[in-house]
Amino acid sequence: MPIFAASYLLPIASPPIEGGALAVENGRVVAVGPLAEIRASHPGPVTDFPGAAILPGMVNAHTHLELTNFPSWKVRKALDYHPRTYVDWVTQVVKIRRALTPEELQLSVKAGIRLCLEAGTTAIGEILTDGALAPLYAESPLRGTLFLEALGHDPAQCEQLMQRVSEDLRRPSGAFRPGISPHTPHTASAVIFQKAQQLSRELGVKKAVHLSESAEEASFMYDSSGAIADKLYTMAHWESYLPAPRKTTSTAYLQDLGFLDDATLAVHAVHVIPADAVLLKRAGVTVVLCPRSNERLAVGAAPHHLFRSLDIPLAVGTDSLASNDSLSLWDEIRFLRDLDPEQFSACELIRMATIGGARALGIDAEVGTLEAGKRADFQVVTTHAPHSGASLCGTLLENGRVAEVFLGGEALR
Repeated sequence: MPIFAASYLLPIASPPIEGGALAVENGRVVAVGPLAEIRASHPGPVTDFPGAAILPGMVNAHTHLELTNFPSWKVRKALDYHPRTYVDWVTQVVKIRRALTPEELQLSVKAGIRLCLEAGTTAIGEILTDGALAPLYAESPLRGTLFLEALGHDPAQCEQLMQRVSEDLRRPSGAFRPGISPHTPHTASAVIFQKAQQLSRELGVKKAVHLSESAEEASFMYDSSGAIADKLYTMAHWESYLPAPRKTTSTAYLQDLGFLDDATLAVHAVHVIPADAVLLKRAGVTVVLCPRSNERLAVGAAPHHLFRSLDIPLAVGTDSLASNDSLSLWDEIRFLRDLDPEQFSACELIRMATIGGARALGIDAEVGTLEAGKRADFQVVTTHAPHSGASLCGTLLENGRVAEVFLGGEALR
């Protein structure tokens, strides 16, 4: 029964333990506590990491690993500009992705899996656009939820799409749970949202939706105007499906469709008003913050104070490398700390990136904390001793670096 010890153990489910350790058997945590106590009750070889902290692997609640190689694809296409509006960025992504081969997408997913693991992430909430790529995730060391993406407005095509999604949701996908993701309120028809809700209830799966990511979306949902109507719908040949002005918000629209509940992840949630936040809270929705992606696309910052005041569950995601510089949740929560230092403590940010993400994805019985019975998925983060008055969490955020990653108690090679 191997024992792993470090200068600090941060179980997340309980206070930090100086000189802490955990015992592992059959890939699961058997016990956590001070090293002396663990050795006394669980004899076995000890692997010690002095000058480091052991904590659960990160849970990245929103990724698009299919787009990991997007920066190199842009170079190949000689696209050396960065779109600074949501619609221009979507247009660029669609045009580039349409020209990719299956092999290029496979390489991109594999690169994304590698980068996640190197950054200390052991579970993800992945938006899967191409179902043919699902085996790559099932074969990977990662776990989490695969959200099958659905979008479109043509009734016949939507019916066929949701039939395929229904079939795919019932197929095994290794350590990944199935989920469903109607893309956005403006790119997925009401029928898609309603059928997604039916499948979620029938199969007990999680749902994710890009919600109120941009001001352009807010304008479109109110009066069907702006760049989404003029550019995006034209590019997709959806002109005949342009709705009459709804005079509503994305959140209220989804509430009216019966889509919002405690199985729903609202990703981004930048342009939500107080009344929207109340609806999200009442429905039990989890909000997934993607602050660096929002900054890159200049869509604004989510109203963190509003979510905190209502005690809405929060998780964190990196989104894709089409709108971010890394797939590291450490980078993400450091950015969030600097963006809104008054809202989140260092320990709260680390909790959001571990157990917060695990709860959002419905995998918190397995990962997100280090406690008996859970998988021994953890990261070893080198750090200096906390300065006087500084917390361990603050020190990890300030200068921690991922040194090793363990999955089921086995070192990642």
